Amino acid sequence: MTQAPPPADMKLQRSSRDAATVPGQLAAWLATILPPGADPTVTLHSGVDANGMSSETLILDVTWTEDGREVSGEYVARVAPAAADVPVFPSYALQDQYDAIRLVGELSDVPVPEVRWMEPTGEVLGTPFFLMDRLEGVVPRDVLPYNFGDNWLHDATPEEQRRLQDGSVDVLARLHAIPDAASTFAFLDPDQPGATPLARNLSRTRAWYDFAVPDIGRSPLVERSLAWLEANLPQDDETVLCWGDARIGNMMFQEFTPVAVLDWEMATVGPRELDVSWLLFAHQVFETITGMLELPGMPGFLREDDVVATYERLTGATLGDLLWYHVYNGVQWCIVFMRTGARQIHFGEIVRPDDIESLFHHKPLLERLLQEAGA
Repeated sequence: MTQAPPPADMKLQRSSRDAATVPGQLAAWLATILPPGADPTVTLHSGVDANGMSSETLILDVTWTEDGREVSGEYVARVAPAAADVPVFPSYALQDQYDAIRLVGELSDVPVPEVRWMEPTGEVLGTPFFLMDRLEGVVPRDVLPYNFGDNWLHDATPEEQRRLQDGSVDVLARLHAIPDAASTFAFLDPDQPGATPLARNLSRTRAWYDFAVPDIGRSPLVERSLAWLEANLPQDDETVLCWGDARIGNMMFQEFTPVAVLDWEMATVGPRELDVSWLLFAHQVFETITGMLELPGMPGFLREDDVVATYERLTGATLGDLLWYHVYNGVQWCIVFMRTGARQIHFGEIVRPDDIESLFHHKPLLERLLQEAGA
């Protein structure tokens, strides 16, 4: 029988880590980094399970002694998943994420948390991690998605929603304005075949799909989409810093203004359309789900014509046709659902479906885009 997707309010398991061991492990490690005699104490509050599906996120406080006085800090740890926990991505270059956040903070006024300490070996928690400052703000939810209703963003006034939308577009404009991205962020350029950054990103996505197949099976929809993408690759060699997972669920807001840009594991370099499309497509995924559930959704929010007009006004750039990028991002969402579905099977949250495409909550959206493309 075909297994339906899990309830939208389900808290999906990301890790088999024993949280009880984490404070002592972190405290022992920090004692080697902080000044002698710091004697740090770590209090672990929780993980983050409302948003994001890939890295493990731990919220913690640290207290230590420095120069004879007590010092404390509030931090977030980004921890690479263990291979046994069915990670979303084939690899987690945490040092690249750390460096990307650091450079964005140094080279722009885009609000990012200050990164503190990096543990690259995996010897402390079993996988690499880094600590960054914890910031205050609210985040549009993924579970349940913000457009389902009964939350601060859905219930905001149209003016407040527009302020959040325009501020989010402004974040992309400022990221894309960082100069010399091709050289400054060369470490984010995929190590894949291809003559341009966009071609190399597409090659990486093809490799990511191949990585996902053994645990869940093949998808005719993804393979049809990849064939069209490869046959219609834009000849665009523009290179800006692309945040990658450029959606409002990866930002924190105060008074509907962005105060933190988070989650840099998909960061890359390439055409600016990659990020603009992702911002739009992520919302359309949620709108597709509300449509299937016959919920009102938020059809007037993050409309493509509004977002494109705002972005072009802020940057002075003219965006190309976004259809190719929408299909490309649709494929990436498919692969994410393949990996998270495989992980749910691994943790016993669902049984293996007969049709893996039943896991693709945005399948009608991607099929419509392919129809528009004539694929």
